[in-house]
Amino acid sequence: MESYIHIIILCFLLLTSFAIVRMRDLFSIVMLMGVYGLLSASFFVLMDAVDVALTEAAVGIVISPLLLLSTLAATGRYEKKKRQQPFLALIVAVFTGALLIYGTLEMPPFGSADTPANRHVASYYINQSYAETGIPNLVSSVLASYRGYDTLGELFVIFTAGAGVLALLGLKIKSPKKSRSTVLPPSSMSRHHILRIVSKMLIPLILLFGLYVQFHGDFGPGGGFQAGAIFASGMALYAMIFGLQTTMRVFSRAWLEFFAAVGLLLYGGTGVVSILSGKNFLDYSVLSQSPTDAQHLGILLVELGVGITVASVILLVFMFFASHMTKVSE
Repeated sequence: MESYIHIIILCFLLLTSFAIVRMRDLFSIVMLMGVYGLLSASFFVLMDAVDVALTEAAVGIVISPLLLLSTLAATGRYEKKKRQQPFLALIVAVFTGALLIYGTLEMPPFGSADTPANRHVASYYINQSYAETGIPNLVSSVLASYRGYDTLGELFVIFTAGAGVLALLGLKIKSPKKSRSTVLPPSSMSRHHILRIVSKMLIPLILLFGLYVQFHGDFGPGGGFQAGAIFASGMALYAMIFGLQTTMRVFSRAWLEFFAAVGLLLYGGTGVVSILSGKNFLDYSVLSQSPTDAQHLGILLVELGVGITVASVILLVFMFFASHMTKVSE
C-alpha cells in the first residue's frame, strides 16, 4: 500500500512540474511551486525523513513562494513570448539529465543492506550512537556530533550564499528613522482585519513551534536548520501583514547581520574551545566531566548556532526582496 502512495505522489509531482513548464502565468507558476513543495514534504514524511520534511514545508511552501512573489512585483505577471526558442538550453538540460541518470546506473538498489554505508557506517551509528552521545534522535547525533565538520560546512554555505545574494542585489534597506512620533506607516494589509487577527493568533504559535523544534531536536525530528526556517517564516508572515517597517523595528538589518555572524561564530567557537583545551576540533568532551552531558551541551550549542544563522540569513534575504517590491510599487 505504501508503494502505491509513493507512486501517486510522484505522479502528482510530475504533473505539477509539467504544468509549471507549460504555463506563462508567473503567478500561477509560483502557486504551483508551493504545491510542489507540499507534495515533496509529504513524500519526505512517507520516506521517514521528517527532518527534511519540516525544512521543505517552511522553505518550499512559505519562504520560496514569498521571494518569488516579491520578484513578480518587478518583472510582471506574464512571461513574454520570445521569438527564438531556447533549443540550446533544452539540449543542455537533456544532456545533463542523461549524465545524471548514467551516473546512477552503478549505484546499489535503494535501501539495499549490502551497500558500504549500511555495512560499515549505519550499523555503528545505530548500535553506538545512544551509548556515546546519549541523544535519542539518531539524526541529530549524527549531524551535530559524528558529522559536525560537514554540518559546519553547510552552515558556511548558507552564510556565504546569503552574503552573496545581498551583494548581488546591491539594494539598501533603509531602517526606519527614529522620531518622537510612535505612529507607523500603514501596511497594505491594514484594512484586512481578519488577516490581522488570525495572524496575531498564529504567529506566536509558529514562533513557539520553532523554539520547540530547536530545543527538542535531541528527542524528535528537528534541529537548527528546521527551527531557523520555521522561525523565519513566522517573521515573514508578520512582515507581510503588519508591514516591513514595523518588522524592522523588531529585527533591524544591522541586528540580523550581527546574528547571522554570531550563529556561525557560536558553532565554530565551540570547536575552538575544544582546541584550546587540548582536544580535537568539535570534541565536546571538554565541556563537561560526564561524556553524555558534554555531548548534550555541545550539540545544543552548535544547533543553536545553526538556528540563529539560518533564521537571520533567510530574514535578510526576504527583507531585501520585500524592500525592492515596496520601491517598485511606489
